[in-house]
Amino acid sequence: QVQLVESGGDLVQPGGSLRLSCTASGSIFSILGMGWYRQAPGKQRELVAISNGASTAYTDSVKGRFTISRDNAKNTLYLSMNSLKPEDTAAYYCNAVVVTTARVQLSTWGQGTQVTVSS
Repeated sequence: QVQLVESGGDLVQPGGSLRLSCTASGSIFSILGMGWYRQAPGKQRELVAISNGASTAYTDSVKGRFTISRDNAKNTLYLSMNSLKPEDTAAYYCNAVVVTTARVQLSTWGQGTQVTVSS
């Protein structure tokens, strides 16, 4: 079917930067939208940023610090994170809403990549 593979998570000091990547592969006809979510221990998964065509949106806590971007030719989504704070510590998950080559629409999740912000 469709697979998402994330990478880029790491341990970083407060104020540091990271860039996450998420590459979609498999039976993809088109990608309708992609987004980044995160889940901290003991908390619900929350939306961080989404990219639908030419539009993007961010949760308030990351506005001005995070930038979401896509390379459509590579079916890859990025999240550039600057001025990282300890409260950004979480497992980050990529989500994609795709239309498969069988013309079926589905939502797919990656396995997650850990971001830890600590001195």
